[in-house]
Amino acid sequence: MSILVNKDTKVITQGITGATGLFHTKGCLSYGTQMVGGVTPGKGGTIIEIELENGEKATQPVFNTVVEAKAATGCNASVIYVPPAFAADAIMEAVDAELDLVICITEGIPVLDMIKVSRYMEGKTTRLIGPNCPGVITPGECKIGIMPGYIHKKGHVGVVSRSGTLTYEAVHQLSTRGIGQSSAVGIGGDPVKGSEFIDILRLFNDDPDTFAVIMIGEIGGTAEEEAAEWVAANMKKPVIGFIGGQTAPPGKRMGHAGAIISGGKGTAAEKVSTMERCGIRVAPTPSEMGSTLVDVLEERGLLKSCQTAL
Repeated sequence: MSILVNKDTKVITQGITGATGLFHTKGCLSYGTQMVGGVTPGKGGTIIEIELENGEKATQPVFNTVVEAKAATGCNASVIYVPPAFAADAIMEAVDAELDLVICITEGIPVLDMIKVSRYMEGKTTRLIGPNCPGVITPGECKIGIMPGYIHKKGHVGVVSRSGTLTYEAVHQLSTRGIGQSSAVGIGGDPVKGSEFIDILRLFNDDPDTFAVIMIGEIGGTAEEEAAEWVAANMKKPVIGFIGGQTAPPGKRMGHAGAIISGGKGTAAEKVSTMERCGIRVAPTPSEMGSTLVDVLEERGLLKSCQTAL
């Protein structure tokens, strides 16, 4: 099993005719994802031909609206590569179409726009991942986003992260040790986003094929502390963690819009302390995420069952 996406997920690309949307649609198609079309207002009715990485050709129909795309293709997920000024509207359009999952890759969406999206989504059934995230992948089945698919292997360790780059680093460390992943989810680094750590940890906790989880946070906000408390109270599986930005000076934004320490809250030391108090083993450096997980798996007698990538 997996979380969020699998081989049956049907995906459309909002912003498919842009250079970024087209490039990553090609990558997802080449990986084997069921990309079934795209949306660009005003370009509905056209067909895009895409040459895949293996030399084969694929076509993607373009629609004016998400509702039209859903009616024609039966899609249940969308990935958004729309420029920041229009991305909030694109998210709400996908929510209006009642898609199960919306993944927004776009970086730089104004915080006020995302507050409006957050309020708009109250009571709706659509799950949003992002914005400013690398996407979601279930190895060997479905890749939605910008992550390099070749570093992933199918297996039993879940990965959830605020940082795209650190997601890739953790996955690579696992795969080189023969430890596959059930799913990897980048929740994004913005202060207002669709899904938080607890939302994804809950899914991994309920997934019988996920045996352990790596949670990668960073400075800023209190999401990691809240997740750690939830892990202590609810998680049935071992969780190892890492906090990025440990050398960042207070008050200085580092990379992500949400990675800023303010009012004494959101420091790396505070996050690490809370996570360790809640039973999460925290890797001291990025290069030790994989080895820290191996140590915990050995202690729990889970290494052998996790070490054979499927």
